Amino acid sequence: MINIRMATAEDAALIADMARRTFFETFARYNTEENMRIFLEEQFPREKQLAEVGAPGRRFLLAYAGEEAVGYASMREAEPPQGLQGQKAIEIVQLYSEQKMIGRGVGAALMQACLDLAGQLGMDWVWLGVWERNHRAIAFYQKWGFERCGEHVFLVGLDAQTDWWMKKRV
Repeated sequence: MINIRMATAEDAALIADMARRTFFETFARYNTEENMRIFLEEQFPREKQLAEVGAPGRRFLLAYAGEEAVGYASMREAEPPQGLQGQKAIEIVQLYSEQKMIGRGVGAALMQACLDLAGQLGMDWVWLGVWERNHRAIAFYQKWGFERCGEHVFLVGLDAQTDWWMKKRV
């Protein structure tokens, strides 16, 4: 059974370390060592992650299997992509599971919690960005009713990658 709770500032180190580890484990095989180094050291440093937990407009959720933290999600109130501007919308910035827990319901529990929170906040839409080559994640989001609504460039180090914007009505 997966339990979800809202993170607090006391969880910042746990989330920062999990965020960097799960990103690396998910994407290192698709990127050069140098681009991953640049991303983790300059674009996604631990200090930045620490500061985001508890920052205004940011919300973090932690997933637990028993006493073990096995995943997290983050949401933020930000300018939505074209087509959602002027709407009540919130971004799911990150939704990651520890590798050993993929396929065990962590992502589903986190997604449901994100959708529930968006509803509690009075949002009409949730949106997110996903790498166009992350077919597993795209299939997961489509299963949850997300549809593609645009794209943007996401830098991993010096590599400009294309992310799809996806949206779902809450």
